Amino acid sequence: MTDAATTDAAPPANGPLTTADGRPLKSALARAERMRRVKAMLLVLPLLLFIGITFLSPIALMLFRSVDNPIVADNMPRTIAALEAWDDHGELPDEAAFAALTADLAEARRNRTIGRLATRLNYETGGLRSTVTRTGRRAQRLKAPFKEALIGLDGDWANPETWATIKRLGKRITGVNYLAAVDRRYDVDGNVVPQPEVRRIYIGNFIQTLWMSVIVTIACLALGFPVAYLLSILPLRYSNVLMILVLLPFWTSLLVRTTSWIVLLQTEGIINDILVWSGIISDDGRIQLIFNAEGTVIAMTHILLPFMILPLYSVMKTIPPIYMRAAASLGASRHYAFRRVYLPNTLPGIGAGCLLVFILAIGYYITPALVGGQDGMMISNFIAYHMQRSLNWGLAAALGAILLFGVLILYWVYSKLVGIERLKLG
Repeated sequence: MTDAATTDAAPPANGPLTTADGRPLKSALARAERMRRVKAMLLVLPLLLFIGITFLSPIALMLFRSVDNPIVADNMPRTIAALEAWDDHGELPDEAAFAALTADLAEARRNRTIGRLATRLNYETGGLRSTVTRTGRRAQRLKAPFKEALIGLDGDWANPETWATIKRLGKRITGVNYLAAVDRRYDVDGNVVPQPEVRRIYIGNFIQTLWMSVIVTIACLALGFPVAYLLSILPLRYSNVLMILVLLPFWTSLLVRTTSWIVLLQTEGIINDILVWSGIISDDGRIQLIFNAEGTVIAMTHILLPFMILPLYSVMKTIPPIYMRAAASLGASRHYAFRRVYLPNTLPGIGAGCLLVFILAIGYYITPALVGGQDGMMISNFIAYHMQRSLNWGLAAALGAILLFGVLILYWVYSKLVGIERLKLG
């Protein structure tokens, strides 16, 4: 009887495996895996929300702002509708367009939005701000025929380019900000043409920003590599002191460090005084090191140097010293062993440090603003100017978007040449 009971309780030889409560083992494992993933997602959900709100949302808003253009469409709906059939930009539109313009400007004057409208049109075509505001003040008193009345009030209404600008800016989504960011504009026929010579500033500043960022990156690499190497080979009691000196700038305000460089670099500053005292230069030949590109590079190199040293040190610390001894035992000289053995192993740190320093340098604002002057300005200074002073947020967003796309291209190039998987920041 005992043998029979045991046989009845045993699971079938070819039956599915089950848990203690009788559920199939496969479905139980799948449910446990789902629960584990849900718990992991709930744990990282606050971080994802934080990143989305503080990082991704501003970027999305910036990209939308760079193409969003509601001011003209909201304040001149009659004029935009009347200009839809106007395609001969060599001639002025008909009387209906002039009547619609008069009605729109009178309403914008009553709604107190004519200032924003005039400013937006002036961004595209200089001089339209005064034209629009002057016409808006008298629009309610104008009588038909409106074409003669408007042209008699201001000659800009007799220029087909003025009407082409209004029609072009009547679209809510437009790329005129990106054209302005690369020193281009539309002509009266809708063709993309270069800006006038006096208004071509952004392409040259983009090039200057890239060039200065490259110089700062090279300078940080040249100065930071020996320091990182010393940190990796010195005994612990000495390397700790050196590491404190490297990290010391992080404990000082960026504004304080930048203003300190103003004291050091000015014509009557400490550096020039030392050069005069040592006889290297005369008192009349003091070097101009402030409010130019040279001063910006010097100050930015000092500020960004720790961001190069730390990735290099983190990689150099993991390189076994036996590699160099093995190369020496095989007959390699110290310089040859360094170039063929040690240096290739530091490439992940070099790539990480250069990428980090270059990205930080390309978007720097405070140091160029205080030390750079007119010659040392970077593209971030123009972005801040349009955000805070000219209030041309669309152009500022377009400049920022181009800068963002440039950084993404840099990441892509680094991934193709070196590989993101080899990037080591610590």
